[in-house]
Amino acid sequence: MDAHAQRPGPPAADRKRSTGPATAATAVPAAPDVGRVQGVGDESTTFSDGDAVPRVVIVDDHRLFRSGVRGELGDAVNVVGEAGDVDSAVHVIGEQQPDLVLLDVHLPGGGGVEVLRRVLSQHSQIRFLALSVSDAAEDVIGVVRGGARGYVTKTISGRELANAIVRVADGDAVFSPRLAGFVLDAFSATDAPPVDPELDRLTQREREVLRHIARGYAYKEVAKELFISVKTVETHVSSVLRKLQLSNRHELSRWATARRLV
Repeated sequence: MDAHAQRPGPPAADRKRSTGPATAATAVPAAPDVGRVQGVGDESTTFSDGDAVPRVVIVDDHRLFRSGVRGELGDAVNVVGEAGDVDSAVHVIGEQQPDLVLLDVHLPGGGGVEVLRRVLSQHSQIRFLALSVSDAAEDVIGVVRGGARGYVTKTISGRELANAIVRVADGDAVFSPRLAGFVLDAFSATDAPPVDPELDRLTQREREVLRHIARGYAYKEVAKELFISVKTVETHVSSVLRKLQLSNRHELSRWATARRLV
């Protein structure tokens, strides 16, 4: 199991959180449990425990990325555990009871939405901040509907990420600037994109290959566009077909078109 945990501290539920007013915000209209919405560039505030820092679990399927996040955050947070897939994430989070979980959207075993579903049904006090390479509307809306209180992309700086963690742990909602619009649209429109469990099975790279194939690109053209080999493109296409239970690229194109992915 890809999880590393330290000795747990006091459960997050035992701490009294600040309810003071937020500062500069990217406004979002009334929505289910979205709360106060902050921009990632807003200045940091002290965590509500005073001298304490948030206890954090990092969930991402790339070990090197998790190590990099640890290094960037330094002593701004207390990383009490890590996990690389859904099952190990649920185990470590339940064991450590962190203040906040830094959650990747695409994970083996069902994705970030599955982690949210399983954890929040038992530990509703834990906050989740999504951290992903994806800025697709369906990903943002899916995890927010699942219970995440923020979503930032992996282009964020270490300082901005630390600020976002503190704010979400204190009860604010934090989004990268352009993603806040997706949240607004999701809770103000009746035709907002639903969570798609089939699409969530695909990795970010598989989605990129899928979109190019569905647009009619040849394998060599996809390889050139994405700076990967033709063999890697073939491997991703085979994986997508298997996961979606499709037979050929023509069925794949129809599937993607039906979901407005092209």
